[in-house]
Amino acid sequence: MKKLYLSAFTLCTILSLSAQEVIWQKDIKSSTQDFLNQVITTIDQQYLITGSSIQAKSQSLAANSQKLNNGYDFHLVKLNQQGEQVWEKYFAGQNHDYLSATVTTQDGGFLVSGTSYSGKGLDKKDDSKGGSDIWLIRLNEFGDELWQKTLGTSSDEEAKAVIQTTDLGFFVAGNIQNSSKGYGSKDVWITRLDKDGKELSQLILGGRGLDEVEKMIPTKDGGALLGIYSRSSEVLGSGVGNSETKPSTERPASSIAISQMPKASSNFGEGDYWIVKLDKNGKVEWEKNFGGKGDDHIRTLALTSNGFIIGGESRSERSGNKSVGIEEGTDLWLISLNERGDEQWQKSYNFKNRDILMGMNVIQSQESGSRNQDATKGILLGGYTQAEGRIEKDDETFWMLYLDGNGNEQWRKHVSGDSRKREERLSDLRLNGDGSIILAGTSTEELGKENWKIVKLGDKQVDQLIEKHDIKIYPNPVSDYAYIEIGFSDFKEADISVYDMSGKLLQQMKTKNNVTKLGTQALVQGVYLVTIKTDTNKTANAKLIKK
Repeated sequence: MKKLYLSAFTLCTILSLSAQEVIWQKDIKSSTQDFLNQVITTIDQQYLITGSSIQAKSQSLAANSQKLNNGYDFHLVKLNQQGEQVWEKYFAGQNHDYLSATVTTQDGGFLVSGTSYSGKGLDKKDDSKGGSDIWLIRLNEFGDELWQKTLGTSSDEEAKAVIQTTDLGFFVAGNIQNSSKGYGSKDVWITRLDKDGKELSQLILGGRGLDEVEKMIPTKDGGALLGIYSRSSEVLGSGVGNSETKPSTERPASSIAISQMPKASSNFGEGDYWIVKLDKNGKVEWEKNFGGKGDDHIRTLALTSNGFIIGGESRSERSGNKSVGIEEGTDLWLISLNERGDEQWQKSYNFKNRDILMGMNVIQSQESGSRNQDATKGILLGGYTQAEGRIEKDDETFWMLYLDGNGNEQWRKHVSGDSRKREERLSDLRLNGDGSIILAGTSTEELGKENWKIVKLGDKQVDQLIEKHDIKIYPNPVSDYAYIEIGFSDFKEADISVYDMSGKLLQQMKTKNNVTKLGTQALVQGVYLVTIKTDTNKTANAKLIKK
């Protein structure tokens, strides 16, 4: 499990920066050593906290008298917009199961992906494929299981990332070790599924060494972009479009044939950024390698109006195809690519010592649907800095860095607080579209008992970057449901009304949330008017189109 340690200020003493305020804080108590992995924002701006926990006996008995397991289980907690718990779920196999990645689905539910060492039993419905496998569970918005799938071979697989694509299907990314169908000690394994979990294709990517997928994002054309930390050389004679079929002694994971794509680009140093673009059918469109002579570790990816931003940490001086140097320790290294993978610019940024990039949001202007470069308004980065090789008071600080669309720094800020009073670590950082920030981590005052701590911050400087809408409806056109987003920030309650074009009132509901789910199954095909009125007498309206 990856452990990113931050001192006590990170989750507790945020108020030391005047521009920020704690909107709410949620503590999820535990009597065991829990691992918090990720926080995701749902379509209706609620929050799903995911990780791995050993259930207390009383918890297991309360949930299901048969669900007794001494190992780690998938653990999920959903919070509403006010930070109140909506539900809590555990999913248990008979051995250790570690939740690695979660994506919110377009219907408001979730697909969770984790590494499983369990065979069939308890909540796990499929046998082990051999070694460790990837365990997928599709959930609705209430946390109820819709379907599950176990992916694997007789080799060891580990889950790393999952996305939903424009056709409502999924790409699942992980790593596979010492596979006879692979190229090195660890390769990247991609599985494409439809919305019901049916496997459509599988692909192994790798070079002569170790390759680990760190991040995957959906692309506008229905494909996927992979960010891979590569410590491998190219496979001679390979190239994009060159797939191989090698004899295999492995037991097949399914009836789907596994395609293979060897790495065609050379490494420049100890570790490089390896970027791979897949089309909607899971085939490689292009691949690019970026790095200097040292170790460069990719962390995150983001879409821009006309391409991608690649971000991570670099220990390389100006060398290889890295055109910027380093100042001290590790620096942040960002690369802008167009949709074909061609470099537009690269920049580095330094906060001194070891700089860790944890989150990246691209902020779009209103004309983001155009092909204009100005459609990308800016890039907001978040992370922390850690001293290396020595212990200092407050040696770790959480920072934010805002860049324009060309990577030029506009401002930076950091938060410093009290010295470490107890062990705390930041596990995930979410920069929300409404200008708020979610910090998720663990804290403990007693060894072996780690509590999850979630803090939602408001930041005035970040809020000013976000273009406001009085009312926003999505998706639109709509089929069975829509989300109504209210842009006013100073209300406690609002009325949402739906009228037909003759002015007849069809639906009405009250809400305390900025985003509310609206059922539209009963509406016939046509155009409707949605109006909102807040308790502060502010009103707005927008058209809703029913397909």
